[in-house]
Amino acid sequence: MIDLRSDTVTRPTPAMREAMVHAVVGDDVWGDDPTVLELQNSLARSAGKEAGLFLPSGTQSNLAALMAHCERGDEYIVGQLAHTYKYEGGGAAVLGSIVPQPLENEDDGSLPLEKISAAIKRHGPGLGAHFARTKLLALENTFNGQVVPRDYLRAATELAHHRGLATHLDGARVFNAVVAQGITLAEACDGFDSVSICLSKGLGAPVGSVLVGSQKLIERAYRWRKVLGGGMRQSGILAAAGIYALEHHIERLAEDHANATFLATELTQIPQVTVLGHATNMVFARFPEEDCAPLQAALAERGMLALITPESRFVTHLDVNSEGIALFINAIKEYFA
Repeated sequence: MIDLRSDTVTRPTPAMREAMVHAVVGDDVWGDDPTVLELQNSLARSAGKEAGLFLPSGTQSNLAALMAHCERGDEYIVGQLAHTYKYEGGGAAVLGSIVPQPLENEDDGSLPLEKISAAIKRHGPGLGAHFARTKLLALENTFNGQVVPRDYLRAATELAHHRGLATHLDGARVFNAVVAQGITLAEACDGFDSVSICLSKGLGAPVGSVLVGSQKLIERAYRWRKVLGGGMRQSGILAAAGIYALEHHIERLAEDHANATFLATELTQIPQVTVLGHATNMVFARFPEEDCAPLQAALAERGMLALITPESRFVTHLDVNSEGIALFINAIKEYFA
């Protein structure tokens, strides 16, 4: 199977499964699962933070962070296309009673600093009583595969802190940024009061994200994890997969980036396909609308999964090597031939 729908489709490798089988476990709700503690502590140290918290998903990790930062009626500033606003079920508003203040993303994923500044509401007696209290700026450091510039993230977090806001990073693909920029995880997380680090995308673990931040923030998030149903028991079995991924699957992300470049380069040679862009492990391409459904069916007949739409996204990952990419490209060429 060649599956380019997303980097969430990976299966645990045999060695990762072996690590899961032999994981030493306890009860994580009681806080005594040694493998979970190892994952949390080691990742927090690598990120330059005081503490970490293992959660079942990136969605829950982001939501627990927002709820730890904000109270009912507080507001967070976020991009209109950000996952915490658009793709996570409205959880901040529905479950956290937190008001989102969405701003339009620039093409590179950034939010203009002047618009962030203008969106911050003053609160207190008088006119300020009319507004939700702006408490948090939430950003992403990759956007459609593009790595958001570090200088921008530094300026945005400095602005937020100067105006009294906390900062949160949805680091869904933070390690793709780390590898692409040649920096450390701590450098990627610098300036953020909390960071959600996903293990189940490019790193290939089956489940989980780790929220890192100050000890005080993680203690608040721990309570919200329980409220949200994320308290797990012998979850060291899952944490072991995360530890294995961190030890073996970070540097190899460069292979995914190279495969995406290869895919984009070859697609440009097909007259019916227009490559719209590519970055890190993602390729975006335009296909004739009348060919989308039949091409997707033709690929599926060959055991290849992709969502073919007028503007398609292909995502490379550890379960698809360069030979698989070549087969995928040839299948598209043969369809149009």
